[in-house]
Amino acid sequence: MTIQPIRYYGDPVLRSPADPVVTFDKELRVLVRDLTETMQKAGGVGLAAPQIGVGLRLFAFDVDEVVGHLVNPVLEFPDEEEQDGDEGCLSLPGIYFDTKRRMNVIAKGFNESGDPLQIVGTGLMARCLQHENDHLDGVIFIDRLEPAARKNAIREIRRAEWYDPSRTVIKVSPHTASPFGLGR
Repeated sequence: MTIQPIRYYGDPVLRSPADPVVTFDKELRVLVRDLTETMQKAGGVGLAAPQIGVGLRLFAFDVDEVVGHLVNPVLEFPDEEEQDGDEGCLSLPGIYFDTKRRMNVIAKGFNESGDPLQIVGTGLMARCLQHENDHLDGVIFIDRLEPAARKNAIREIRRAEWYDPSRTVIKVSPHTASPFGLGR
């Protein structure tokens, strides 16, 4: 297991849709462990493979002492209930904004061995599943903000200690994103 460097906002891999995982092998199991260990070391509740530079549809999570991962996830929303709360991202350290998400989600996919897996999430788990799944589509949480809040987020990013204008290009996501991941 190896702690991997986390890619920061502006890295093109964060804006690229990830490819489906097609091989469930030892390499994938090592990637799952690296993702999980990197996420936990960084103090996050979720981490998607693109955040460590790997363009595959996979993420790890650690929410309320539930640690796991999901390969090739597909989200379903059983109802219209919403939540609005503080959200941040390991790829945008120190940047937090209230972000609308669905309150309840059902995430279906596979574990590292290729066995079917379903996770039913509410509250923080639902937020995490939606946030990490967005990363797999090249969407970052600030894309979900209203225009004025998004402008404030960009301003905060430019003032962040980790921001390097010589290697970072800030642009709006090419993906159309509604607050709940619908209509894409």
